[in-house]
Amino acid sequence: MKRLLGVFLGTLCWAGIAQAEIVAPDVLIRNTVQEVLEVVKTDEDIKAGDLQKTLVLVDEKVLPHFDFKRMTRLAVGKYWRRASTEQRQALTAEFRNMLVRTYTKVFSVYRDQVITVKPLKASADKEEVTVKTTITKPGSSVIPVEYEMKVGENGWKVFDIYIEGVSMVMSYRGTFGSQIQDSGIDGLIAALSEKNTKASTSQLNTAKAK
Repeated sequence: MKRLLGVFLGTLCWAGIAQAEIVAPDVLIRNTVQEVLEVVKTDEDIKAGDLQKTLVLVDEKVLPHFDFKRMTRLAVGKYWRRASTEQRQALTAEFRNMLVRTYTKVFSVYRDQVITVKPLKASADKEEVTVKTTITKPGSSVIPVEYEMKVGENGWKVFDIYIEGVSMVMSYRGTFGSQIQDSGIDGLIAALSEKNTKASTSQLNTAKAK
């Protein structure tokens, strides 16, 4: 789990700058790596486990660059078509909350990983691209991380992440499908909500104990 969470650091490292214009996705990633890593390495409150400050950082620097509706739709798969508007909104909100909690854990396992962004090899008119990066920790193997991104009116947004060739979003599909088969879409929403609540409580208790 710590290895996986460490990989997610790559996502946190590029999502910080407000865009006056649409910037090429690889340039966006490369230009903001230093900014976010500097916060992670120097902010004493975050280093000490300040949950609220960590959540603010994630909310401001990371979340605006994700297409959570598309990510949720991909994770839910064929059952998305059966969901009502209200259920889709609830699923997206809980999926987003789940990822927020996951990202906050990244800061606790940061250990000077080196992130390398490879130049993007795609024509300028492409609307969907794959940005390839690697994450290296001294003494460990290189971990390839690929970001599936699509451009829209608000710039480039991530809709999936491949870690060592495995889709993060699609990895949830089997579990979500089983939950829906057992207890329906509302059952999945309830399960995600319960999981998020427990994770939030656990993180708060851990932060207080430090």
